[in-house]
This record gives sequence, structure tokens and C-alpha cells, in this order.
Amino acid sequence: MGEENVEMGLSGRRIRAWIRGRSLRLAAQSQGKDNAMDLAALRNDLPTTLDNLYQGHLEQDRTRSLSNGHAFPTGERDKAGLLAGSDVKRSQPLVIQVNRKLKEEEPRASSLPSIPNPFPELCSPSKSPILSSPSAGQGPQWESGPHVVKVFSEDGTCRSLEVMAGATAHHVCEMLVQKTHALHDDSWSLVELHQHLALERCLEDHESVVEVQATWPIGGDSRFVFRKNFAKYELFKSSPSLFPEVMVSSCLDANKGMTHSELIQNFLNSGSCPEIQGFLHLKEVGRKVWKRFYFSLRRSGLYYSTKGTSKDPRHLQYFADLNESNVYFIAQGGKLYSTPTEFSFCIKPYKVRSGMKGLKLFCSEDEQSRTCWMAAFRLFKYGVQLYRNYQQSQSRRSHQSWISTTPLRSMSDNTLVAMDFSGCTGRVIENPNEALTVALEEAQSWRKKTSHRYSLPIPCQGSPLSTAIHRTQPWFHGRISREDTQRLIIQQGLVDGVFLVRESQRNPKGYVLSLCHLQKVKHYLILPSEEEGQLYFTMDDGQTRFADLIQLVEFHQINRGILPCKLRHYCTRVAL
Repeated sequence: MGEENVEMGLSGRRIRAWIRGRSLRLAAQSQGKDNAMDLAALRNDLPTTLDNLYQGHLEQDRTRSLSNGHAFPTGERDKAGLLAGSDVKRSQPLVIQVNRKLKEEEPRASSLPSIPNPFPELCSPSKSPILSSPSAGQGPQWESGPHVVKVFSEDGTCRSLEVMAGATAHHVCEMLVQKTHALHDDSWSLVELHQHLALERCLEDHESVVEVQATWPIGGDSRFVFRKNFAKYELFKSSPSLFPEVMVSSCLDANKGMTHSELIQNFLNSGSCPEIQGFLHLKEVGRKVWKRFYFSLRRSGLYYSTKGTSKDPRHLQYFADLNESNVYFIAQGGKLYSTPTEFSFCIKPYKVRSGMKGLKLFCSEDEQSRTCWMAAFRLFKYGVQLYRNYQQSQSRRSHQSWISTTPLRSMSDNTLVAMDFSGCTGRVIENPNEALTVALEEAQSWRKKTSHRYSLPIPCQGSPLSTAIHRTQPWFHGRISREDTQRLIIQQGLVDGVFLVRESQRNPKGYVLSLCHLQKVKHYLILPSEEEGQLYFTMDDGQTRFADLIQLVEFHQINRGILPCKLRHYCTRVAL
């Protein structure tokens, strides 16, 4: 409006200046004539002249228009020239453009939030109603293009991988197995680790790695760790210790008394959920106080009773949603959260990105109950998808064993019997004491036959080869502490038969075999001994002797011996 007033004022001045100049010229031309005649001529000539001026300025305005039809703005220098010139063109009507914007309005409009298109798939880049691919629509940043994922190993080394948006945890593990030339099996897993919270969980095979990474806080210390997890699909195997009967109560009376495998199959087939129940210690929000409540885990969520062990609907309080959270293992609960027991875990909602606020911390009485709670959370949340992952891992394992050059044993322990081949024909040894005696005799003969397998000299005491050959094995971890051994076995899965061999801290010449059985880690001392100038290793005071640690491990992978179970899975670390 200010510019319009200026233009109107300039037009009035031009008209007045023209009238004044016209009057002076007429007066000079008609000296001596009648003034009334001059005024009459001026009055008759004025409308025609104004019309000519109006048409002339319109044509000039058309020539000053841009190619898009917008008027070319007149500068201050042009306005000064119009006012100073004596024969300049006169004023014309001001054309107001509808789409003209003030300069001060432009940054204000750009600062406003843009309204997203609710139907991006209906608009192509040319804004025509042509259907485009779903990837062309607007969405989160992690949904398209390659992404860089950094993965760490147990020893702190890391490797950066470029993956697509839909890359799953299983796909990333396969890439790392190929790059590190590790032994390919389905026990490799990708672990999500939040160091400042001491929380970690194993990603499921179908989870998107990029999507999980997008939920981390920017600049935090969250990372992915590449390690083995032998307990990933232990819940689908016949493990009576995983779901104890005292913690499982079925929703239907007809399902009572079912075995573990029948309970899982019934859940997957019919969808009837077994209810997990038991006491847990719960940490109060904002305080270091723990209280004991009776919890019930159902398909609809986690509940706790406000009155003892009562499961009456009036006394059940809703506590957490399974679909909107993940369950994590707490690595250092006593140090960071002052947990009453060492068997702690945590429920972390999706909306909690960083900090301890919003975490739901629990403590169980023993490792068995903690494993049961965490396995039930995974089963209730993913359901059939988790079982499909297990079936796919089994099919991949059978395919690998079929193409493998080394035949794998497919027989069960119940089909193995003790045989005696000392006579002309073999016979089955039915007496257990006799079978044990024969096994010890065969072990002694086996030791004598294989004592020179690695070209060991007879005086083995000072041979560097006999004392260092086991260091090349993946199950040997050197000088690590008892606490680190416990932590490593727990991280890689409390499954029967998980083991490692390490150097003894108390006995400088001895070694320790650490073995997991019934979700507990047991340690067996291996002592070197010498007989007739020959070095051997034993765990039972010389009753069973082995030429080296490799022979000891290989023997117990086939025979249980004095151990509570056979050696099945060895803990290993890879450098990325």
C-alpha cells in the first residue's frame, strides 16, 4: 500500500506539472489574444491529451513486462528521470500483480514447517497422477539407499559394512563369517549392546539392522557385537530346565501336564499361550529400592499382583507391553543398579532412547528363572516368526552337513552301546563296571598309539611344541580370569556342553577346563605330570592320561568321562 500511495502521488504531480507547462506555452504562443479563448482551448484539449498519455503508457508497460507476464519493476533512477525531464512520458495507471510477494515475507514462509503429502505414492516428480514405486515415496531416512554399519568383536576390533536398508541380522552375520573366514554355523549372532546402561540382547535373525540402529541416540556408545550365541533356539529343543513346571501354568485345563516340546508345539499350532508366573524383584522408579512382587506373563502383557500371589482380575495390575518393548540382559547389575541378585534383566520400551528413565529392571532368584522369563518374552512377542527362523537354521545346517566332506554323527546317545572287540567276534558289554574298565584300558592304549601324533620327542618335558600346540586351537583362551570366563560363557549361551580351556591362575603349570552344565559354569583343573620321562595331562589324578590338551578335548567330545556332560560347543573369539 505504501508503494501504491507513492505512485498515485507521482501521477498527480505529473498532471499538475503538465497543466502548468501547457498553460505557459499557450500563453506565450497567443500573446494579445483573449484569455477566455485560451482557457476554452485548454479545456477542450485536456481530455484528448490525457487519453493519448494513458494509451502510450499502457504500450510502454507491455514492453516492460517480462516473458512470464509479470511487470518489470521500475527503479528509483527511472522515477527521478521522469520527474526531472521536461518532455517525459506522463503517468499511467498502476498495475498490481496478484502473485507479488514482499521481500520480508520470504524467510518467514521458509521457516514454517512443510505439510507432508498424505499420498506421496500418487505423485510422480512431475506432479502427474502416475503411480510410482513405494520406495519413491516419502518415509524414514533408513528405508532407502545403502547404510554403513559398524560391528565390533569380543577383543574390541571393528569392521564397517555397507548394507542395504532391508539387511537382516542373519545377512550381516553371513557377511562377517565370510570376511573373517570363520567356521560357518548358525550360532553366530549380532548383539545390540548399550554400554552406558550395561544392557545387551541378541538380535533375532529377521530383525532389520538399519532399523535397530536408527533407534539409537546420536553420539551414544551403543554398538553391535559379533559373537556366538548357542542358546538362541534352545527354547525349541527338549530342555526340561528351560520352562520349569512351577513357573508354567496353561491357560486351558486340557493343556496341563504337557511336556516342554508338547507345550511349545501346542502354542505354535493353536495359539493358546502358557502363562509364566513367579516372584521377581522390581526396582522402584528413581530409587535404589527393590520390592518383591508376583508377576504373570500373558500374551496381552506383563501383570503383577497387588495382593500376594492372587491372580484375581481385581488384584492384577498391568505393567508392560510386549509388542512395544524389548527384553535385555543386564551385564553389571550389582555395580550399576544395586541389584539384590546377579540374575537381572530389563524391559526397555521403544520410546526410551537414552538414559535410565523409563527402564523396567527385574531380578530373579536364580539363572533358571531368568532364562525362563527372557525366553517367554521372545516367544510371546515374535511367536511363529521365531519358530520359522529356527526351522530355517535347521535346514541350512542339514544342507551344510550334506555338502560337507566330513560326515557328521546323526545318532543319539541311546543307540550307543559298549562293545568288546578283543576276541574273534565282538560282544556287547552289559555290565557297567566292566564297560568302565574297558573304556579306561582303551584310553591307555589310545594314548600310547597317538603319543607321537605330533612328532613329539620322548623327553617331552622341555619340548616347546608340546606345551604350545594347544594355543592354536579356537577353544584355548590363554590367561583369562575366572570372572571373565564366567561372563564369556554366559554371553555365548548357558547351554550344556559349552566350554573353553584357559591357563590356571593359582597353579602356574596347570590349566582349567571351564564347562557349562545345567546353566552353571563348573571348572576342572588339568595338571601336568611326568611318568618315565614322558609328560602327560590328567584331570583325575592320573587315572586317565593324555599326551596333550588337544587329545584331552577330543576324547571328552566323544566320551563324557568324569565330566557331567560331553564337550559340545567351544567358546571362541574372532578378530574383525
